[in-house]
Amino acid sequence: MNMRAALALSCGLLAATPALASLHDILIGLDQKITYDANGQVNGAPGNDAVLIMDISNPAKPRIRASLPLMNSLLGPPTNLQITADGKLGLVANSVVMNKDGAAWKTAPDNKLFVIDMNANPPKLIDTVTVGMQPSGMAISHKGDLALIANRNGKSVSVLSIQNGSVRSLGDVPMEQEAAAVVIAPDGKRAFVCLNLVNKIAVLTIDGQKVTYDKSMDIPSAINPYNVDITADGKYVVASNTGGTKNNGDAEVVIEATGPHPHVVDIMSPGNGPEGFAISPNGKTAVVPLLLGSGAKESDWFKVKGGELVVMSVVPNGKLTVTGKAPLGALPEGVAYSPNGDYVYVGNYVDKDLQVFHLVDGKPVQVGPNMKLPGQPASMRGLAR
Repeated sequence: MNMRAALALSCGLLAATPALASLHDILIGLDQKITYDANGQVNGAPGNDAVLIMDISNPAKPRIRASLPLMNSLLGPPTNLQITADGKLGLVANSVVMNKDGAAWKTAPDNKLFVIDMNANPPKLIDTVTVGMQPSGMAISHKGDLALIANRNGKSVSVLSIQNGSVRSLGDVPMEQEAAAVVIAPDGKRAFVCLNLVNKIAVLTIDGQKVTYDKSMDIPSAINPYNVDITADGKYVVASNTGGTKNNGDAEVVIEATGPHPHVVDIMSPGNGPEGFAISPNGKTAVVPLLLGSGAKESDWFKVKGGELVVMSVVPNGKLTVTGKAPLGALPEGVAYSPNGDYVYVGNYVDKDLQVFHLVDGKPVQVGPNMKLPGQPASMRGLAR
């Protein structure tokens, strides 16, 4: 190989490094506006939120490689952010803003979607897109050409085109009800939406970038479906329901997602407070960080110091079976897998830290001490799949 060819190869490898690194990134949204004291939730002044980019190329030793001063909200499922499957773009939807209300601060719906160039060095904000009101759960198609955002206040799902590094709003699909979270099937032909206030899962039909809603296909769920994910083969959707009363037994509802009429095939309870939920990239396991009353007031009878991680197997018929548990910190929200599904990352909101677990025969084994974060982790997610 001559020197010119060697130099070209060397430059090519260097140029490829950022793209390769971004395939092992996880986004973490920090919310500094809402804190907790002995009396529970306290609203505070805005201006100190951030989005972290965490590199997990060494899955047992994650490192924060960038921090962007962007708004992010705890109020909503911890799935308001995601990275395109090619690792090039990160999308972050901000649910609420804080407005001054006398001496206090009051939340109001926002309508912003932040677009991050993940391959810039360091990653940077490249666009802000207007979407529906109070954008909450988000999903990006595996193909990477479409994003959907469930809007709680807007009672709609925003549809966004992703082309050549640009994100463009195509409008909103009216849902008639508050929409909390959304997931897109791996083949890109359907999406499933949590209609949390009416305890149903809506089914959207996707044809290219045209998205339609047929209300007659709504699927009954348990109480307050708040989060949702789908197995890698697209056969089963699992809706995570947080219930309607304090410290009640909440539920994971398993839906057969294929065929002309998706329907519920199983239901189980992992415990109390399953706001975070994720299925592994290979579809064999699922994890849920339970709140267990760790965000309650000190005077509440169900107040506990920390939450609990529950690991479940996903068998071929979609049934979930608990295989292991591990203690978590206070108010665990965001959860994400490593690309091969062997490691799990959980953010503890009140404790401002991150726990890393290695899954060994279906059991979570914590790796190292808790990793301190520069703020309160409200949400966390990696690549779309």
